[in-house]
Amino acid sequence: MAAPRENVNLLFKLYCLAVMTLVAATYTIALRYTRTSDKELYFSTTAVCITEVIKLLLSVGILAKETGNLGRFKASLRENVLGSPKELMKLSVPSLVYAVQNNMAFLALSNLDAAVYQVTYQLKIPCTALCTVLMLNRTLSKLQWISVFMLCGGVILVQWKPAQATKVVVEQNPLLGFGAIAVAVLCSGFAGVYFEKVLKSSDTSLWVRNIQMYLSGIVVTLVGVYLSDGAEIKEKGFFFGYTYYVWFVIFLASVGGLYTSIVVKYTDNIMKGFSAAAAIVLSTIASVMLFGLQITLTFALGTLLVCVSIYLYGLPRQDTTSIQQGETDSKERVIGV
Repeated sequence: MAAPRENVNLLFKLYCLAVMTLVAATYTIALRYTRTSDKELYFSTTAVCITEVIKLLLSVGILAKETGNLGRFKASLRENVLGSPKELMKLSVPSLVYAVQNNMAFLALSNLDAAVYQVTYQLKIPCTALCTVLMLNRTLSKLQWISVFMLCGGVILVQWKPAQATKVVVEQNPLLGFGAIAVAVLCSGFAGVYFEKVLKSSDTSLWVRNIQMYLSGIVVTLVGVYLSDGAEIKEKGFFFGYTYYVWFVIFLASVGGLYTSIVVKYTDNIMKGFSAAAAIVLSTIASVMLFGLQITLTFALGTLLVCVSIYLYGLPRQDTTSIQQGETDSKERVIGV
């Protein structure tokens, strides 16, 4: 009976890997398209705000299903959300940081090709590793440190002479795009580790924490909308420039992070590494076909280094053929989009 169960386990992990890869690659390509097409450009701040609203609604629905009882669901919301202003304030920190990160992603993909973005965005791994060491007092193995430096070297090669897309007609600033990614990966590393620390400081449900964070996120992003584009939105409208493609990007951004948080419970770092590497390959192929990306030798070598380093970083430090009880908590992490 063990063999069929193992086969089902493997099939489920492969399914998770495939979906996570497709979501990541499709999101990047679709967002790149919406920022470089000849359509009237929408306000990225409003898209980030709507994403937070959808994430909140999805989290509420999942929590309702998890509690399984309307009375317990209402009691959980009353106790952990309405009756916990301090917790809402605590979660406003990652909300603010994630809002900055998501807006930087829009800016980066307005100025960099999707494949270059996917490779460079993997700098979130060393950034997260550094935050983990400083904030959670964890240690990294020698192999993990080697993979971190290898990844940085790969990104340097990719950015040395960035691959150019011949079919993109809008003006781009690669330096601005790289600066936006740098800010995004710093935000991703800090916010992810901060949220993990909050999660492990109590027994509060992951979905309750998500609701607390997304409520704060909506407030933060609305303030950002007003400060950044308030005058233009008043003139043109909140949904100015929105197309089906824009709504598709918002949908992917909304479900992507939540799906990843679920997948992390059932897969491991190696699977996530394969997913990231596969997303890079898919984004590169799509960029060549859709945007006329010209592959350079430095881009190819840098991408290979990044993919190998992601795999090495995720290798287990001990035998993980059987999941131990103490490892369960470490799989409750949520990775930001």
